[in-house]
Amino acid sequence: MLSVLIKTLPFFGLIATGYLAGRTRFFTDEATAYLTKFVFYFALSAMLFRFSANLSLSEVISWPYIWAYLSGTSMLYAFAILIARLRGLAWDECAVEAQCAVIGNAGFLGVPMLTLLLGPEAIGPVMMVLAVDLLVFSSMIVIVITGSRDGRIAPGVLISVGRGLTRNPMIVSIGAGFAWSALQLPIPVPMNEFLDLMGAAATPCALFAIGASLASKNAERLSVAVWLSSAKLLLHPAMIAVMALLVFPVEPYAAGVMIACASLPVAGNVYILARHYGVAPQRVSTAILVSTAASVLTVSTVIAWVG
Repeated sequence: MLSVLIKTLPFFGLIATGYLAGRTRFFTDEATAYLTKFVFYFALSAMLFRFSANLSLSEVISWPYIWAYLSGTSMLYAFAILIARLRGLAWDECAVEAQCAVIGNAGFLGVPMLTLLLGPEAIGPVMMVLAVDLLVFSSMIVIVITGSRDGRIAPGVLISVGRGLTRNPMIVSIGAGFAWSALQLPIPVPMNEFLDLMGAAATPCALFAIGASLASKNAERLSVAVWLSSAKLLLHPAMIAVMALLVFPVEPYAAGVMIACASLPVAGNVYILARHYGVAPQRVSTAILVSTAASVLTVSTVIAWVG
């Protein structure tokens, strides 16, 4: 446990550095926004394309793995909605809280950290988790919020969701990489070195951007944030562990990566969606703050266990 904690400290140290830079206003909100754009559209996309272009989709995709993650996450999603409804919340707030409970920072934190701590073979399982999160649950929140406001799910909503997915650089880079792999095209040396250089910027910049973005978030409704953080950091990996180890025949190493992914703190894109739709953004920001701070210990514990 201690050895894993020591290995994870540099990652959380980068987050803390970004937080201090943002808190002291040395790094402004505008600077954070542009750094996040750089990571999202360039550095992380280059890293994901390079990884997926060197993988075979037939070797990466595993239906027991997908069903284990999808079923475990869906059960927690439904449980979080039930708890929110019992507290008298509207459906749009329920969807946002459920999103906090199940969507971890697999892109900015999971990809760089888990591939270094659990080995480069972790990239395939991490990308499968990322794909399910983006394709299923990131679409779900838009559908639930829009449907609850309009009283129905119009075809235009589904078209809008589809367009949003095709414009997501993480989905595009993963898809393009697997297409490149399927065509069995060699990556030219200059292109490979370019992707390597650009992708190398993803880890430090992404972690710094996470910390800087946390500095602009204010704590509110701490009790709810503690519940949502507990669901994300504790219940989610526990639920995934049950489904991956006891219900579905998932290979042990891949199951460990999946459980580690599930233990990651609440993702920043949940806040972006909450702010876009005007649904409990402060509640989400507090959950991100609390879960990220607590994940220094919880993520290290889970990685030590699965490792």
